[in-house]
Amino acid sequence: MRVAIAGAGAVGRSIAGELLENGHEVLLIDKAPTAISVERVPQAEWLLADACEITSLDEAALQRCNVVIAATGDDKVNLVVSLLAKTEYGVPRVVARVNNPKNEWLFNESWGVDVAVSTPRLMSALVEEAVSVGDLVRLLRFSHGDANLVELTLPEESALAGTQVGDVEWPQDTSLVTIIRGTRVLTPTREDSLEAGDELLFVAAQAREEQLEDLLSVRKQA
Repeated sequence: MRVAIAGAGAVGRSIAGELLENGHEVLLIDKAPTAISVERVPQAEWLLADACEITSLDEAALQRCNVVIAATGDDKVNLVVSLLAKTEYGVPRVVARVNNPKNEWLFNESWGVDVAVSTPRLMSALVEEAVSVGDLVRLLRFSHGDANLVELTLPEESALAGTQVGDVEWPQDTSLVTIIRGTRVLTPTREDSLEAGDELLFVAAQAREEQLEDLLSVRKQA
């Protein structure tokens, strides 16, 4: 898979390193000469250019990329890069970094963003996830379909504890994708039972989140 990353700062270089270790082809783009540190990620391709310029993106051959990641520290730049990648080059998947949570509402499909990653929001979500049992925590927002990746730890007193996945009437537009049980990561089947303390990860439409939370937090009858 070929991935272009706009922004060769600490965040961009870190992402590049992870992708390269997983066998992907990576191009780092930055307009600041001081950011071009080939020795830090020598396996990557490097391009000194302004990722907001069409000529630069032509040089980067963005049309050959499977994924573009807008990872600069400037939300305006990340939005422009995302829009150009999607509309001018038809990149299948565009991931954008949100630096200021107040701008998060802009990072949607209208700007070409498939997945928006807000570091402040993610950090706060992880804090909530660490201390919340029975409360739904939103981890990641997907622009297409107004869906989110959400997590809920099944409470001890939940009526669903001991119930098989296939026997639960899940809300429409929700999908249970992973069960984390201790150190195990389970891909749920209809026969798997839910256990108290399970961390359940769903992809769910935002409009269904409250309904999902209510379902999972219903207490057993005494």
